[in-house]
Amino acid sequence: MKSKLAIILIAALAALTACSVSEQKGTDGNKKVEVKVPFANIKVGTDTDARDTGLSSYPGAQPKTDENDKHRANVQIGGENFGVKVVAVTFVSDDPPQKVIDFYRKDLKKFGDKVLECPKGLTESHSSHDDDKEIRCSDSGHAEDGKLDLAVGIPSRQHVVSVKPNGKGTEFSLVYVNVKGGDKETM
Repeated sequence: MKSKLAIILIAALAALTACSVSEQKGTDGNKKVEVKVPFANIKVGTDTDARDTGLSSYPGAQPKTDENDKHRANVQIGGENFGVKVVAVTFVSDDPPQKVIDFYRKDLKKFGDKVLECPKGLTESHSSHDDDKEIRCSDSGHAEDGKLDLAVGIPSRQHVVSVKPNGKGTEFSLVYVNVKGGDKETM
């Protein structure tokens, strides 16, 4: 029993000493943190834009900003046989919501012909093997006034554009989600 405990403690100590953390802050204020452990890499940053979601930049839109930079995120967690990547960025435009919706309705078609329009958002997936299933609009809850989510993909790989009125203009978020498991593909 003592030898098993000693082996576990040595393994845990080796894993902790093999961990490295690096933090970078760009001249533009973007932040990036990378953590490496023996079994996975974790990258978290605010250095993201529309290109990172796979979607086109809406003409004239500006990134939404605040002092905490909470409107942009690029998170990647991966190992040899698994990975999760989530990229999200929020923009504002002086254009009305319908014009933004029309633009992204067309842009999303490059990922699939069936673009969902969900006033109540998307349903959450409860299965770990959803590659063969489709994402679906939620039919529960209430619709936020004027908000519409456009989405295309499957639960493990999806592109979402969430559009809502913002004064006389529009606020919209672009989101890309990619979940991998059981293969050695890179994200």
